[in-house]
Amino acid sequence: MLGIRAPTLRTWEDRYDVVVPERSPGGHRLYTRPQLEQLRFLRDSIGAGLSPADAHRALRERLHAGVALHDIDRPVKLTTLLILLAEQDRFAADFAEYFLRTEGYDVVLVADADDALVQMEGKAPDLAVIDLLISGGRGLQLCTYLRRYFDAPILAISTLELRDEALAAGASAFLHKPLESLQLVATIEDLLGRSGLLRRRVEE
Repeated sequence: MLGIRAPTLRTWEDRYDVVVPERSPGGHRLYTRPQLEQLRFLRDSIGAGLSPADAHRALRERLHAGVALHDIDRPVKLTTLLILLAEQDRFAADFAEYFLRTEGYDVVLVADADDALVQMEGKAPDLAVIDLLISGGRGLQLCTYLRRYFDAPILAISTLELRDEALAAGASAFLHKPLESLQLVATIEDLLGRSGLLRRRVEE
């Protein structure tokens, strides 16, 4: 269909849950005309260089915003969201960074609280993930400072049960470590107020 192989369609449906057709009594996929346009958008976006994950996020955002898929009067520029990951555990940091990048985010990784402040001021990330035990347990203090001086949402993480303390210190949400990758992404998407990881700007 549209030059997209059936196994690819199944993979997209199962993994991204964006274009989900009805099923015939015999189990065949029945795509509506709008869904065919959505598949065409995905095919063309991937052909232009986007990953399947990024193409689906772009589609999801357009559908959510009610933007036409081929609206030539409103060209769209996609820019990747930036996440500050302040994590003292190098193994956990590498895992989280790898997974977030595969999901389409840009990531700036730091291992101490002072560097986190420098990166917040210099790069203005869209969201900060803060290990509360960073720099000898300065994570709560860091959350308080970031909430006071920056607008980006804060996701606090810790091996300790510090949910109440984190929220009181200004964190927007808390996750207990070790992190589950899908839960991490879902929480970040909720905090960003988007179902996808790409900002959409209408070019002037």
